[in-house]
Amino acid sequence: MNSYPDRAELLKNGMDRLAEDLPNVMQPFGAVLDGALTDGELDSRTKELIALALAAALRCDPCIAHHAGAVVRSGASKAQIAEALGVAILMAGGPAVAYSVSAMEAVSQYSASEAAEGTQPTGVTP
Repeated sequence: MNSYPDRAELLKNGMDRLAEDLPNVMQPFGAVLDGALTDGELDSRTKELIALALAAALRCDPCIAHHAGAVVRSGASKAQIAEALGVAILMAGGPAVAYSVSAMEAVSQYSASEAAEGTQPTGVTP
């Protein structure tokens, strides 16, 4: 089985290594990441839902792994996640369907992981 939490950890570790090799690129990227996902006129949950939908539309499995975890931790409901992925499907068609399936699997894995750790209240709600 494809473990999305493991894939997210691989992505984080790879980005940490890139930050060592490319500090002038990765430090500004980190600032953009933080700035883009911080609460503003849109709350961070909404922004993470957008990021997950874009990850599906752009067919980025490592991005799905990262943003699915953030969406679960944000407390987004399964219905909110599904609706966001519906917009990805609208905008990107059939390939987004396949990656939306992956995104929902990732969300399911993160939700199960949080439930096992006893942190379910911040996870996906029905």
